[in-house]
Amino acid sequence: MTNAFSTADEPATLETSSSAVNWGAIVAGAFAAATLTVILMLVGSGLGLAMMSPWGSPSLTTFAVSTAVWLVIVQWLSSALGGYVAGRLRTKWVNVHTDEVYFRDTAHGFLAWALATLLVATVLGSAVSGIAGTGAQATTGLLSGAAAGAASQASAARVPSANDFAGYFVDALFRPAGNAAAPAAATPQNNADAAAQAARILTISAANGEMSADDKAYLAQLVASRTGLPQAEAQKRVDQVLAQVEDANNKAKAAADKARKASATAAMVGALSLVIGAFIAAVAGVIGGRQRDEDEEGYLRSN
Repeated sequence: MTNAFSTADEPATLETSSSAVNWGAIVAGAFAAATLTVILMLVGSGLGLAMMSPWGSPSLTTFAVSTAVWLVIVQWLSSALGGYVAGRLRTKWVNVHTDEVYFRDTAHGFLAWALATLLVATVLGSAVSGIAGTGAQATTGLLSGAAAGAASQASAARVPSANDFAGYFVDALFRPAGNAAAPAAATPQNNADAAAQAARILTISAANGEMSADDKAYLAQLVASRTGLPQAEAQKRVDQVLAQVEDANNKAKAAADKARKASATAAMVGALSLVIGAFIAAVAGVIGGRQRDEDEEGYLRSN
């Protein structure tokens, strides 16, 4: 009895049981890329601190542009190294079409970049953030200390709080003008009560967005009674202080908006640098794999 299946029905070529992915080469490339990334980030942190100085620092735009360029450079160099190492260390595929070899080398470079990115983000991210945060805190403390020392060498350098700002504007309201002095009936207790009332009026007005006419008139009366200024001059001082408060609020809003835009730009630049890194790693993987095959073929021909 003959077999119903002949050898002609069998496929001419069987699928290999080995995987097309050389994880050893990919891991090696990823470690190389991650290590170079950390080194370059430390170099960038040092360059950033070198740019900051209490006697004069670059503009925010210049600092942002230089940071963006450095991020691209970091991704370019580290991804190129990781992709090349992954392509160069993979084993040679025999009986595989050239286009398939090209695709596999591209995939190896991309996987090395992806693994290195995850490695830096998860394992090394906290350490790098700590180093960068320490540098930023040191720079901020240096600049704040210099500014505070220039304003008042007798006071300790610190960041002004919301109470400091409110107190400043209240003091500006009750500050004597020229040779004007407070009435004799004014006592420290009365002055404290007036200052507290003025602070509450300013706080509520800031929350509402404007000061009512009654509050403004009463505030002018407080200023006139505590500074000895005529009512018209007291009203003028109130208007000046309110203008300063509004200007401070506008500056705070502008600073917050600038920080928001800077954060959005940093996120976009970071994403762009990662895309560039993925492309560079894929190309470097192809270059490394092709050079590895060419070197082996040249060695076999010479022998």
